[in-house]
Amino acid sequence: MENKLLTIFGASGLVGSSILREALDRGYHVNGTLRDIENQDRISRLKSLPSGNNAKFFSADMADISSLDNPLINSDAAIICCLIPTYKGFDGTPAKELDDERGYNEIIKPTVDGCLNILKIAKVNNVKNILICSSTSSTNPMPPVPVKNELDHWSDEKEQCNSKKYTSAAKTYMERAAFKFCNENNLRLSIFLPTGLYGPAILPEHLKHNPFLWIKRVLEGGNPRHQKVPNDSASLIHLQDLAKLFLAAYENPSASGRYFGVLESFHWNDIYRECQKLIPDMQMPEPMSEDPVAPTQFDFKRRDSLGIKIRDFPTIMHETVEWIKSRPF
Repeated sequence: MENKLLTIFGASGLVGSSILREALDRGYHVNGTLRDIENQDRISRLKSLPSGNNAKFFSADMADISSLDNPLINSDAAIICCLIPTYKGFDGTPAKELDDERGYNEIIKPTVDGCLNILKIAKVNNVKNILICSSTSSTNPMPPVPVKNELDHWSDEKEQCNSKKYTSAAKTYMERAAFKFCNENNLRLSIFLPTGLYGPAILPEHLKHNPFLWIKRVLEGGNPRHQKVPNDSASLIHLQDLAKLFLAAYENPSASGRYFGVLESFHWNDIYRECQKLIPDMQMPEPMSEDPVAPTQFDFKRRDSLGIKIRDFPTIMHETVEWIKSRPF
């Protein structure tokens, strides 16, 4: 791809490192940012990816605007994957126990301000292509709709705050602020909305997060994620497919706006049954007694317009289980 340079903010995260892997595979040069550039094990693992010699790493913190300039010099795109969910206030108080003032200042504002800091420095460096990893939590309108789409359906951030869902509200506030800034400054913005990240990860610390954590536990004879199957659905996607969606949007000059970053949504009954096919002797949660609710439904026309063939559900589960069984680290 003409050796163009891409900048990934949050290059050691689950999504950021997966995009890094895909970008290097495609021949891009990549500047990646990490908070802890002194972690040599992490850097060496990222550098050991195929074509890892085409990656450079920088120390950056989205709250420190002065640290954001160097990674963006001569870059063609800023890929923002550092807006990770925050579930606690500054002193460790759970989000659901915060009042609105603290919820906004300690959970929402840092995410919004950090994103805008990156966008401001991207503008200074004449970086016109912006891609952001957000979440499907910003696409839950009230009242709920039978089929969600990315353009029309937004969460109500005030309702989210009233429900103490400050972590989810942070994504909604951030997306609105990012669209406003990019529209005012003629930047092409694509926002991806994933949940449930499966498939092979890059770094050992990624195994500390679900679904890897609970799948690894059941492989070792431990308990599943839930004591009882929840009467709910969960959306999911393979990490490599999500990375391909990001780069497809970057490479298509007409792509912009919001895109679902999920395969589809599946009831937890189906997730556990598929897992049991792959791990026949796994401990299973207690069965539900009520009729299962219908999984969340999505309109995927925009996602599919990017031309990426996404792995099906059995393949995603199989590749994830086999990867964990291989003891990758």
